[in-house]
Amino acid sequence: MVLRRGPLDNRNLLVTATTPNATLVYELDPETQERVWTERLPIHDTHDVDLVNGDQLLVANMRAPDRNDRIFVYDMGTDETVWEWRFENHGYEASGGGGEADWTHVNDVDKIGEGEYLVSPRNFDQVIVVNRSTGNVSMRLGSDDDHDTLYEQHNPQYLDGEGGTPTMLVADSENDRLVEYARNDSGGWNRTWSVGTRGLNWPRDADRLPNGNTLVVDTMHHRVFETTPTGEVVWEFHAPWAPYDVERVTYGDEPDGPTMREVGATGDYNLTGSGLKVSGEDTKTVSFWLVEAFEGTPVAAQASDFARVWAHVTPWIRPIWMTSWEFLGAVLAGGLLLAWGLGEAVYQRGRIRRGLSGVVDRVRRPVE
Repeated sequence: MVLRRGPLDNRNLLVTATTPNATLVYELDPETQERVWTERLPIHDTHDVDLVNGDQLLVANMRAPDRNDRIFVYDMGTDETVWEWRFENHGYEASGGGGEADWTHVNDVDKIGEGEYLVSPRNFDQVIVVNRSTGNVSMRLGSDDDHDTLYEQHNPQYLDGEGGTPTMLVADSENDRLVEYARNDSGGWNRTWSVGTRGLNWPRDADRLPNGNTLVVDTMHHRVFETTPTGEVVWEFHAPWAPYDVERVTYGDEPDGPTMREVGATGDYNLTGSGLKVSGEDTKTVSFWLVEAFEGTPVAAQASDFARVWAHVTPWIRPIWMTSWEFLGAVLAGGLLLAWGLGEAVYQRGRIRRGLSGVVDRVRRPVE
């Protein structure tokens, strides 16, 4: 399964693909469709591999056996791992995250400076910066189960704000929003901007473009779009199935765009101008309605759990031209027809039995 294709400086693509027993990484020439080089890494799964330092691969190794999730640097010239950083050695408890089968779900790693790596352990609801030399976490945004800050995020982007202020742009997936945080003088973080939550369904990538707009993957709405700082959709493209990552080839893997403080557009915004019928302040999808309608009731937790399942499952089977309410109507109508059919079958069971018996008798009757 191909997970990512990232543009390189020579406009070729760096492709990451998983197989049952290994991960393939290769450089692809898009014009000839030929591989320039291929590396086969003996790891079960990864969502991100970057080419760094000329001929080294920076790898986010997730779903490693026995909770050995890590990030590491593999040197293609010497065919060896020259550096690694394991989560279990840096305060990540076995009881946290997503369990043994998918513990950290570290889905992204980027080199943001000399010896500085931006890392996204999704199942710990946080983004960290790891210093290669010391092995220390030099910055941390969020913490496990602090869902007000981040909730199982994807693909953060590090931005240098005004005066060098560290700033994080994050696809806050389970919160169905895009968020930007700026570091304050005390070492904490202030949320300076957000888009959502209405209008997004599990976004998994957000890149700040040089013009100040943000390029977004809205996974469960099966689309890619570009939004202005105030949430207006400039253009959108509907993909066949749950896209994961998007890059503007001209700008490479991580475009160097401004922060929202620098463009003077801090605040919280809803999406507008989309072709989907999910935009606007007063628009509610089925999932949002369920959460709000049952808030404060004894079944609020169950309603929230069902809403989350509905939001994640139905996009895989709902036609893209239907809203969530239209699809719910179709499901209820189908269920009603099925119930009516079963009811009729029970009510008419005697007549059906006699009819079937007659058919069987005619079949068994010898031909005269």
